[in-house]
Amino acid sequence: MRAAVLHEIGQDKLEVLDDVEAVSFGPGRVRVRVRATGLCHSDLSAMNGVLPQPAPFVPGHEGAGEIVEVGEKVTHLKPGDRVVICWLPACGACPACKRGQTELCLAGFVNAGTPNFKRPGGDVFGFAGTGTFAEEVVVDAGCAVPIPADVPFDIAALIGCGVTTGLGAVLNTADVEAGSSVAVIGCGGVGISAIQGARLKGAAEIVAVDPVASRRASALRFGATKAVSPDELADAKQQVTGGEGFDYVFEVVGRSATARTAYENTRRGGTLVVVGAGAMDDFLQLNMFELFFDEKRILPSMYGGGDVLRSYERTIALWRAGRIDLEGLITHRVPLAEINEALDQMRTGTALRTCIEI
Repeated sequence: MRAAVLHEIGQDKLEVLDDVEAVSFGPGRVRVRVRATGLCHSDLSAMNGVLPQPAPFVPGHEGAGEIVEVGEKVTHLKPGDRVVICWLPACGACPACKRGQTELCLAGFVNAGTPNFKRPGGDVFGFAGTGTFAEEVVVDAGCAVPIPADVPFDIAALIGCGVTTGLGAVLNTADVEAGSSVAVIGCGGVGISAIQGARLKGAAEIVAVDPVASRRASALRFGATKAVSPDELADAKQQVTGGEGFDYVFEVVGRSATARTAYENTRRGGTLVVVGAGAMDDFLQLNMFELFFDEKRILPSMYGGGDVLRSYERTIALWRAGRIDLEGLITHRVPLAEINEALDQMRTGTALRTCIEI
């Protein structure tokens, strides 16, 4: 079976190999033939060590495909079913799940520590317990979520992470108020999804902030009312809010520097939503006086901050109704053999989402 493998953390290129085998099939598990997968910035963060991930590993966690085989005790899936891969499944039994905070369930992270591939040279992990840069992957049945037949595999793949994360940050975590002012810092696939969410919620002003001109142009097509470079944010704050600051600011980069910028551009009493996944040694500094005096809400948003399965269903309904544009997020398509080209597209910011066709 073919798969793209990173041999050591810190390497910037993947090797596409033909000697990889998906393993650990058994009771409660399913084998999925991957048909399409998106390249998410979290994959790059795992490759360069920002996000913890044992190596060697197969990146990819935003995938969709069809069931090839089901293990014992799997009753809700059968061969031929179309599914989206959920890298953070809810166990339904832990304290977080019982409180209704299924996005905080740790069951998926347990999967990440178990190899689900092997090569003649030894075990290979899958990123986030999945590893969708492969022709097949074996996962817990809860990681394979059925999708309707009218949802194309490439669209379903986006729903598996980036779209759910961006939309959910707006709809679930922040619950943006109609008529409000919004700024989104970082306008890749997740940031553009947040912009679409803000438009859905009726935000009056949506300012997109990104250093890449093509992404700023895309943000305007997806609903931003203004698109600026980071150097122009102060002027936009003055023009849009009279210098007060935005009602909601979404940080979709995952760095303390941009989170600090987001905080400074949030009005007193406003809401900062941290969407980007950053490094454990990158610390955001806030002083105790400003925390007290400004009364700004700081809300982290994990995987869209809500029930993932409900979020998938809502996204499909919005897409069917034409309320959100998912096709337009896919700006590039490459076969698995050209995965390193996709990595370059992500690093340079030329792509919103690259679909890897497998």
